[in-house]
Amino acid sequence: MAEAAIVRVRHCGAAIFGRRVPERCPACGRPLRGSELLSAPLRLPSPFRHGHRQPRAFLLRPTAGTFLGGYDGKSDLHVGITNSNGVVYNYDAEGVHRAGTGWEQCISVPLVQPHMYGLLQQWDQLLEEFSAGEPWLPHRYDEHEHNCYTYALAFINSILTTQGKREMTKSEFTEKFVIPQTKRAARYITLHQELTANDFYIVPLPQQEQQC
Repeated sequence: MAEAAIVRVRHCGAAIFGRRVPERCPACGRPLRGSELLSAPLRLPSPFRHGHRQPRAFLLRPTAGTFLGGYDGKSDLHVGITNSNGVVYNYDAEGVHRAGTGWEQCISVPLVQPHMYGLLQQWDQLLEEFSAGEPWLPHRYDEHEHNCYTYALAFINSILTTQGKREMTKSEFTEKFVIPQTKRAARYITLHQELTANDFYIVPLPQQEQQC
């Protein structure tokens, strides 16, 4: 899913965000051409990834809609695990799904490092066998106690166990891997929403960062 770029320039002691670089500063009206290097335009990287192009990853997306398509920050989120071909295994009240579409705008947490050769080869088989287990039958689903996150974390912990590593609690995994990503996403969503309504979004910089 294509996203319109967001760029940032610094001027007048503020960070100025927009879809394009303005010829003149929206705050003071002075030309921006010839500004110092510290004020050079910077394109902000999107925190979102095409989930079906993220092999062996933990994915997070809104249950309905997309992050940049009206997500309010409070609606339910859905998670899944990709196989080596980007098929997203995810669990809900109907059991385990193997989705080839629908996860085009996600937060992605890679789960396998390139040097883990054995796991790279076994990943798909382990994921398929795990997903066929009795705990993931439809009647076992519970929205609060036995849900998509339960499924994804249980699979991750099964991998950690086979590697002789300690399992992670939900709070540990969330704190270490999910929250840093969702904080970046929340800032990006705010910028996106502001620039949907306005040409530019101006944020005063802390005193120590004001260069011009």
